[in-house]
Amino acid sequence: MNHFVVAALYQFVDLLDYKALKEPLLICCQEHGVMGTLLLATEGINGTIAGTREGIDAVLTHLHSDPRFKNLEHKESYAKAMPFYRLKVRLKREIVTMGVKDINPNTMAGTYVKAADWNKLISDPDVVVIDTRNDYEVEIGTFKGAVNPNIKSFRELPDWVSKQQSLGKKPKVAMFCTGGIRCEKSTAFMRTQGFDEVYHLQGGILKYLEVVPEKDSLWEGECFVFDERVAVGHGLKLGNHELCRSCRYPIRDADRVSPHFVEGVSCPRCFNQKSDEKKASLLERQKQMRLAKQRNQVHMGAKMPSKKKSP
Repeated sequence: MNHFVVAALYQFVDLLDYKALKEPLLICCQEHGVMGTLLLATEGINGTIAGTREGIDAVLTHLHSDPRFKNLEHKESYAKAMPFYRLKVRLKREIVTMGVKDINPNTMAGTYVKAADWNKLISDPDVVVIDTRNDYEVEIGTFKGAVNPNIKSFRELPDWVSKQQSLGKKPKVAMFCTGGIRCEKSTAFMRTQGFDEVYHLQGGILKYLEVVPEKDSLWEGECFVFDERVAVGHGLKLGNHELCRSCRYPIRDADRVSPHFVEGVSCPRCFNQKSDEKKASLLERQKQMRLAKQRNQVHMGAKMPSKKKSP
């Protein structure tokens, strides 16, 4: 039985007083046992939170009480265990970092395309389909035929676009991401670069996987999510990936049988990035965590800070 509701939300809206919103929102989440991360900036709100049905509803009611959030939408999925270890409400310069000035998704974003209409769009030979997510996300799943920019972070996307002269050979651009927020900014950016017909998947991959039947789907693989579930598949069912507890990147069963995989210490991706001294330290931490578990205790190292940020 799924005991926790996971709510992914964002809205681009002018919040000049965003700093004043932090404390009341933090208190509301704490009072209702809600965990996760929420980001506030002058351009809006973004984040993913989890809690009981009552807890999530209380936080959403709190947000909707502000007239500026009357159009705030969220996407829900479910988890058997709490997918977050802690609660963070942070103040940021951007709710999704692109690092390009004068980009306003409220007025400049591309055309929304509903999940039910997405297959038709991306099957058009005159459309170039771009995955705006990071390389480790694309690695475990993407849409058939989508272009992978191979970026390490979203702020690298503008530079990648500037080097792709071939993009202009097709009249239409379709972009997608996990929940929709990165596409709002990326399509707005594309319009500043002279692309007139720019589209993005409304609700992101999560909405597509939720509403499009697997038999009709053009999605291949799983979708990385920024919590302890790691990845989801069609119907938003729990996927088959885990996290490397050292680098926090997703790993498959095949990675676990690699000689470079050591539980809590390394995986094939990060094995060569850590010194022998660091590996020894992580190995000792893993040993202490195992001993604490045998004593039914919680070791301080068990709740590791995530190196991934919400989209």
